[in-house]
Amino acid sequence: MPNMDHVQAELMDMITKDVSPSQISDKIKDMLFAKTSERVDAYKPTAADSLFGDEVEDEVEDEIEAEADSVDAETDDE
Repeated sequence: MPNMDHVQAELMDMITKDVSPSQISDKIKDMLFAKTSERVDAYKPTAADSLFGDEVEDEVEDEIEAEADSVDAETDDE
């Protein structure tokens, strides 16, 4: 993410140099898109953990219990 002071200075330069409003608007949109993308990427692990974290842990625990039961059954047979 670019330094916000630099981006603001660049936008002010564009305004003072009479750059077309559509170019200024495009620059602002690009800046907002980059900032939004960064926040979404930062939130993805949290969202994934909240949606799938518990299920994965439960499946692993079930597999461990099933393996332990099969080991117990084998030792009982001997």
